[in-house]
Amino acid sequence: MYYVGFDIGSSSVKVAIVEMATGKSIGVVQEPEKEMSMLALKNGWAEQNPDEWWQHCCKAVAKIKQQFNISSTQIKGIGISYQMHGLVLVDKTGQPLRKSIIWCDSRAVQIGNEAFATIGTEKCNAHLLNSPGNFTASKLKWVKENEPEIYNQIYKFMLPGDYIAYKLSNVINTTISGLSEGIMWDFKNDSFANFLFEHYGISTDLFPDIVDTFCIQSKVDATGAAESGLAEGTPVFYRAGDQPNNALSLNVFNPGEVAATGGTSGVVYAMTTSLSVKESSRVNNFAHVNYKKGTKPRIGKLLCINGAGIQYRWLLNNLSV
Repeated sequence: MYYVGFDIGSSSVKVAIVEMATGKSIGVVQEPEKEMSMLALKNGWAEQNPDEWWQHCCKAVAKIKQQFNISSTQIKGIGISYQMHGLVLVDKTGQPLRKSIIWCDSRAVQIGNEAFATIGTEKCNAHLLNSPGNFTASKLKWVKENEPEIYNQIYKFMLPGDYIAYKLSNVINTTISGLSEGIMWDFKNDSFANFLFEHYGISTDLFPDIVDTFCIQSKVDATGAAESGLAEGTPVFYRAGDQPNNALSLNVFNPGEVAATGGTSGVVYAMTTSLSVKESSRVNNFAHVNYKKGTKPRIGKLLCINGAGIQYRWLLNNLSV
């Protein structure tokens, strides 16, 4: 018996098969084999089609089942890792209203900076543990200001991993860890960041329901099964952004433990229970995968160098190494 894991990146989708009994990785496939398309209508913008993620997920499942001779009924659970901070907007029928504004899009920087200045550093640090910055909440405000005809049709917003879980199950939900990466969680009150959304003039009716990071979040429905090639009833029982997920994979859960990873970006992710924010806004603070309401918090302090991958490529190209 096996588990399947999805990794929804901005360059590709990867699907992994893991043996339940041993935890051994059986194999990984990537779709597409080169890179996914990205739309940049203006300098600093970056968008992707959420349904392209889904199509690549379905193709990758078919490929990995065939390559390793695994049937859908042998797959007993689904985990999802995804590119953080992306904004997916759907209408009442569950159809995307526009392309996803993804993590490396910087159009909402000014919106977040103005909110930080107006609400105040002290309150933002105490409640959000971050500046609203260029994160998902600020991107949603950008849509409200600049695309009102789209904003008025929104039923729910989602993060990239939430959308893939929705396509599998026809259930819309998210996690506290996910909301925190979008700067939508009030750590002081352990609730939605209502004051930020009041400032932005955005109704919390647009929020998905919250589920635990580790639980049966939903199950593959008939449509999800037909499209994905997974068996109807297979549970989705884990979901997290890529950096908390990387820390999880390195067994980083407790205060003082640190994960360092490199790829498109270079990241240091350090665990703490402290809700105190003393460093600059370049260090972000997110709820880790083991964050639980009403218990001692587990916070991941994240320092990211966005250009690490391209700098590494430059060195390879220019130093002939």
